[in-house]
Amino acid sequence: MAGIYLHIPFCKKACHYCDFHFSTSMGLKTTTIQAIARELELRQDYLQNQLVETIYFGGGTPSLLTREELQLLLQTIKRLFIVSDNAEITLEANPDDLSPAKLQELQATGINRLSIGLQSFHEPHLQLMNRAHTATESLQCVKDAQAAGFNNITVDLIYGIPAPDHSVWYEDLKTLFPLGVQHVSCYALTIEPGTAFGRWSQKGRFKPSEDDFTAQQFEILLEQMKQHGFAQYEISNFCQPGYESKHNSNYWRGVHYLGVGPSAHSFNGYSRQYNVANNKKYTEAINQDIVPFELEELSLADQANDYLLTTLRTIWGCDLSLLGSKYNYHVQATHATYLQELQEKELASIKDDILYLTDKGKLLADQITLELFVEEV
Repeated sequence: MAGIYLHIPFCKKACHYCDFHFSTSMGLKTTTIQAIARELELRQDYLQNQLVETIYFGGGTPSLLTREELQLLLQTIKRLFIVSDNAEITLEANPDDLSPAKLQELQATGINRLSIGLQSFHEPHLQLMNRAHTATESLQCVKDAQAAGFNNITVDLIYGIPAPDHSVWYEDLKTLFPLGVQHVSCYALTIEPGTAFGRWSQKGRFKPSEDDFTAQQFEILLEQMKQHGFAQYEISNFCQPGYESKHNSNYWRGVHYLGVGPSAHSFNGYSRQYNVANNKKYTEAINQDIVPFELEELSLADQANDYLLTTLRTIWGCDLSLLGSKYNYHVQATHATYLQELQEKELASIKDDILYLTDKGKLLADQITLELFVEEV
């Protein structure tokens, strides 16, 4: 099985926290979409005839695509690849794009899962982040999507936004649950150097939340999600039973995927490819039938570290015996003391050779993973 990711690098506005590749100029939109369709043709052999079970339109803001542009890309995929009849086809969308007419268009193209970037229901926070939508649109678009027949909806929320206390975060969660969405992705506000928040923080114009404040909001999130029947199947992702994101779950499990579009990444188990993060350079190269990417060959140690990094974040945990048999990395031999320490501090548990992080351990997931990384096997 395999997946296809399409990066749509266009947005109406630049959110103050976002460091993904995008452009707010629509001048190259048509030629870029045509180039992505052409890249699919040039990369037809990458997945080696594996069954494509997931298609994911990310960005950027894929909800800016017209019906014709979406149809071009989906029809190209179905012509060139072996696509499962019940493939999960996800489109990331902003609330201000999701009019009832737009939702009907999306239904007609075959999109069967919406990922809606709400981020907050609190108007001042939306304005602080420079979002293009209002709190009212956050609520209305979900109701409209449900009315249009979408029954697999995920929404994004951001926590750790500077505030005097946790009242706004509690209110965001209180507003979320009655909407009846099947999946929620929640991310801590991260200050990246190239963003507006990053620049303002450097100049003292913006003060990020303290780590303890953000950690407290994560703990509130875990408690509230459990109370409302959501399973945390990955550190930032929660779902009602049976509604895990197949695309992202496959990514965390090491399934191969083809990424097309400017800045998109691809993975085949042994190497990664990184497309150029420049719309003009990308389209010019594709028009000459050249895919402009950098290639990173993955050593056995790289593959082991990738497996650690992705699986430790999930409910399924990290299979230590597989690390040994597939990657020749015997963690229980090399890190016996550290693993014992993690269990004594109730940061992790080991059952049937599977290493799991506890709720407490998930707060330190990056640190724990780095401690377990291997340089050579």
